Amino acid sequence: MTDHRSDIAVLRLTGELDSDTANRLHDLLASLLERPVPRIVVDLSDVKFCDSVGLSAFITAKQVISARGGWLSFAGSNPFLTGLLDTVGLSRYFAIFPEVEDAIAAAQL
Repeated sequence: MTDHRSDIAVLRLTGELDSDTANRLHDLLASLLERPVPRIVVDLSDVKFCDSVGLSAFITAKQVISARGGWLSFAGSNPFLTGLLDTVGLSRYFAIFPEVEDAIAAAQL
């Protein structure tokens, strides 16, 4: 589900991000990339699992978004996802916030 707040899209994901759900994730991200300057907060609070396919979708989207002058950040990551992002070095690549509202507030500074 996507919630638009001003010029920021909040993408709320649930369940597992893996090879079974990769096409849907790619489609959701692609639809948000149609914005002139994509600004996306991905709400991970209801995501239980993510594998390399899910991470790859985020990396690809961030590359496109950054080239257009936008950004993509994460919010609400559970301990598993935070550990995964740290382990693979993506916590240095993505801004990660405790809550969606924190990510939105940081964007407006």
